[in-house]
Amino acid sequence: MKLEDIRINPDLDLEALTTRYAKERFVQIPGFFAPETADAIEAVLRTQTPWRLIYADPDKGIEQITREQAAQYGQAEMQRRMSLVMQRATRNYGYCYNGYQMSHARRDGTEPGHPLHAVTDFLNSRAYLDFGAKVIGETGITGVDAQATLFTNGSFLTRHIDEGSQNERRAAYTLSFCRNWQTDWGGQLQFIDQQTTDVTSAWIPRWNTLTLFDGRRVHAVSPVSAFAGDGRYSIVGWLRDD
Repeated sequence: MKLEDIRINPDLDLEALTTRYAKERFVQIPGFFAPETADAIEAVLRTQTPWRLIYADPDKGIEQITREQAAQYGQAEMQRRMSLVMQRATRNYGYCYNGYQMSHARRDGTEPGHPLHAVTDFLNSRAYLDFGAKVIGETGITGVDAQATLFTNGSFLTRHIDEGSQNERRAAYTLSFCRNWQTDWGGQLQFIDQQTTDVTSAWIPRWNTLTLFDGRRVHAVSPVSAFAGDGRYSIVGWLRDD
């Protein structure tokens, strides 16, 4: 199928989803797309996405490295960089995963014709924006960020909140494309008590599932285990009011 034909599952109970989000500031929506749409997006993520290694650098901010650049740096330099990433992570700061900045690519005209551009367009369509605005009980949603992510063995995202520089982020979203993910594989979306730092709830990545949640709650993605049997494929971002 063509990804230009993306539609939201018309059988979703919008009122029930809105009620749950209002109560819990969190909702998971399985079967968000038609099965053939989810299959097509997964195929693009697995086989056609130009992934970059993304991690936090204290001097440069967000660092993004292509496979070609990593090869040019060499094994010793990459090990040095990853050692610094891990040192910062022990102080509860940082992230390391593979990503593709869908919104930036669409805006800048890079990778022209890439199938994920159609997904970016859908996520910024009135159909998706109005659906999300209804569920989270907000008005004035103007657009979304979109980033494809691939968490592999050892990838992580330490605890944080998502307010944005001008408090423009109204809710976070994750579109998950993980088949048969196992609890022991890690990669869980965790919500964390701000005072005790206990994990109050944790959710494994699932197939064809949209998760919406209040990003001002402290949350993290637990490290993907060394024995995870697959990558954690998803598309993530924020519903924004700019």
